[in-house]
Amino acid sequence: MKRFGIAVLVLLLLSMGVNAQSQFKPGVGINFTNVTGEGADATGQLGWQAGASIAFGEKLYFEPGVFYQKSAFEFTTADNTPETDASYHGLRIPVAVGLNILGNADSSFGLRVFGGGSSYVVMGTSSDYLDKDDIESPQWGVFAGAGADIAIFYVDLSYQWSLTNVQSDIDDIDLGKTNGLFITAGLRF
Repeated sequence: MKRFGIAVLVLLLLSMGVNAQSQFKPGVGINFTNVTGEGADATGQLGWQAGASIAFGEKLYFEPGVFYQKSAFEFTTADNTPETDASYHGLRIPVAVGLNILGNADSSFGLRVFGGGSSYVVMGTSSDYLDKDDIESPQWGVFAGAGADIAIFYVDLSYQWSLTNVQSDIDDIDLGKTNGLFITAGLRF
């Protein structure tokens, strides 16, 4: 959690030193993550994220960010062993390129589309069978989404496809890759 605080502080300080064509965007949200592996049945459960990003530009923009994220899923093996919950947490670092299709960064109302890539650095797990060392880190992904701006508020909806397997060692069970839906809301300054 200390690393998360430092990352947010760095983003805040960077946002103070740039020109008026940038926005600091702290936000919180929820996520639903599924895994795509074979030999197991995993169902995504509710997770959450909190962090910030900085958007640079008016109509076309570039937006790096840092979010503390917790992802969770319910897991049952192919031989129907008991269900168990698995969750892991870490820092998600998305980098997006977007386009304001209605309005711009200074408008009171706007609609945006965006896409990009992300890295997810695993910091720990909360599971009986999944250890931090079993999780691949960093995990890479690509995402696409849309967002709306109303006054000083924003809401983003995005979908991410993982490029990296969840596990680093897949001898026993292959959890596969993650796909996730993210909903984030916050303020823009």
